[in-house]
Amino acid sequence: MGISLVVTVIGNDRPGIVGRLSEVVLAAGANWEESRMARLAGKFAGILRISVEAGNAESLAGGLRALTSDGLTVVVESGGQVLDETFHTVRLELVGNDHPGIIRDISKVLAQHQVNIEELETGVSGAPMTGEQLFRARVQLRLPVTVTTDWLRTRLEALAGELMVDIALDEQQQ
Repeated sequence: MGISLVVTVIGNDRPGIVGRLSEVVLAAGANWEESRMARLAGKFAGILRISVEAGNAESLAGGLRALTSDGLTVVVESGGQVLDETFHTVRLELVGNDHPGIIRDISKVLAQHQVNIEELETGVSGAPMTGEQLFRARVQLRLPVTVTTDWLRTRLEALAGELMVDIALDEQQQ
């Protein structure tokens, strides 16, 4: 296929949203490549990457934007240039008592060391015995070659002590 479009969609959650999106994609002769979608606070929120022939991109974008008549907010952007840089991937798992600022503090340390957050999934749930709110995060990180997993682990463990959270870092296969 020719180019990639990145699409974000948000609206009141109801059955059929993914079906409508997929109909528009297929009608343009495009391919649904990857996506992340969830129900959050009664809203449907999604992001997807679609590959399409360059000549059909505007038609597809228009068809997707027309879904606003279905009560959705749709943003369509052309995919960016993929940087061909050397990196390694690490999975960060974090759990601890929920309190404001955990993501801000972790992301600040990562950004200071040029570590990119590729994927971030978070949630809050009750602890099994105490019922206290536990914050959990699963993060896919892209580390530049100048940052080793052990070096980053040392920085994050120091911060984890301040935040009173447990962390685990695992190197991912590429």
